[in-house]
Amino acid sequence: MSTRSGLLDRHIAFLEALRAAGLPVSISEDLDAVAVLQALDWADRASLKEGYAATLVKRHQWRPTFDALFDLYFPRMIGEGAGGRLDPAAEGVEGEAGEPGDGGDDQEAPVGARDNGAALAEFRERLEQALLDGDQEALDALAVEMVGRFGAMPGRGPGLSSWSAYTAIQRVAPGELVEQIVQGLMADGRTEEEADRLAGRRIGGFTRQVEADARRRIGEEKGPDHVAQAALRPTIDRLDFLSMRRSDLEEMRREIQPLARRLATRLTQQHHAHRRGPLDFRRTVRASVSTGGVPLTTHHKPKRPHRSELVVLCDVSGSVANFAQFTLLLVFALRDQFTKVRAFTFIDHVHEVTHHFKPGADVVDVMTELAASTAHAALWGRTNYGRALTTFAERHSDAIGPRTALLVLGDARSNYSDLAVDTLAELADQCRHAWWLNPEHQRHWDTGDSAASRYGEAMPMVECRNLTQLTEFVHQVL
Repeated sequence: MSTRSGLLDRHIAFLEALRAAGLPVSISEDLDAVAVLQALDWADRASLKEGYAATLVKRHQWRPTFDALFDLYFPRMIGEGAGGRLDPAAEGVEGEAGEPGDGGDDQEAPVGARDNGAALAEFRERLEQALLDGDQEALDALAVEMVGRFGAMPGRGPGLSSWSAYTAIQRVAPGELVEQIVQGLMADGRTEEEADRLAGRRIGGFTRQVEADARRRIGEEKGPDHVAQAALRPTIDRLDFLSMRRSDLEEMRREIQPLARRLATRLTQQHHAHRRGPLDFRRTVRASVSTGGVPLTTHHKPKRPHRSELVVLCDVSGSVANFAQFTLLLVFALRDQFTKVRAFTFIDHVHEVTHHFKPGADVVDVMTELAASTAHAALWGRTNYGRALTTFAERHSDAIGPRTALLVLGDARSNYSDLAVDTLAELADQCRHAWWLNPEHQRHWDTGDSAASRYGEAMPMVECRNLTQLTEFVHQVL
């Protein structure tokens, strides 16, 4: 009778989750991972994790997603861990002391109580000391305890529980400990800047531990596949431009230049590979005379390079500003692929921003200058595509010509104002190529004040919600 290890099923499910999250894992890498796992000691979880990562993760920006999924499919503990659940007698103190968080008459509650004012104050003291000492082992244990004690919620059935990292963080509020930790680190001889940076890093790391433990507990109840699909953020290259947080923007800035270099290298290689032009029939026939009329060697005409001039017209209103800025940075990083690149931004009035993208300019400086120019771009404060397109056609008509490729960036939401579709169609007719990149999901087009279909009739509109779609578009166009 054949037997099948549950470990193999877990390994396969883990790889499927990685692929669903955007990490390309091939069959050969799958086999490599199995070979590595056979050579490692399964009791050493840290070595096992690094072995998996060495065979499956090819880019450093994919590592956070890998770590989150690994912790989900191969948790370092189950339930409350080796320490077991809290003392049931202590848990019962909550009912006697009143509502959770009530710090009135519960000052004498035992240390092991699940959630009350005294338990919260005692826990915050231990957390502050662990953060101040940088004791990672203690922080690991406190993250588990914090979710179990302050993040528990009633489940959907009798005897069931659910877990919320948000609730636990709101109750304990580790962010409010920053000042005490900074003061403690400064007392140990660190400068204020170092102390502030270190305190923020430790609290951020502890918050991520709490979120990971809540996912682990939910994964135990509902299965890791459910959590991987519902609660895990995609990799940075598949994250929607419109849903990015501040930390995501910083990571995206670090990724945009390496991505542009890889894309430029690939485009150059492809252009060299396709350098051969159409068949030169007369030269081929003449050469075939020496072989009795058999064209053993074909001759081709030289291929004439025809680089386009690129004009980018960007909506930089608050809802789509991130998308426009990163697209502009990628375009200007690839400006060698074009004869000339000009960029214009608008909310309701058009401004040329080409001069911001000087060769060798620092990315952070460019972003800062763009943000400043955006603040002065709006005359009326509301996006007005009709007015912007009309103004562009009147004042910058010299930018458009038969060798121009026009790229419009925006969500096509014009606050129910005049759309100037005819003006956009005239601009598109004057260009060699014209495209509109829309950062919204296609299912949201034509909802509310969206005029996606009407603008799509004037020029092709393409959904471009993340860095992967943007890269594919640039690669196909060039």
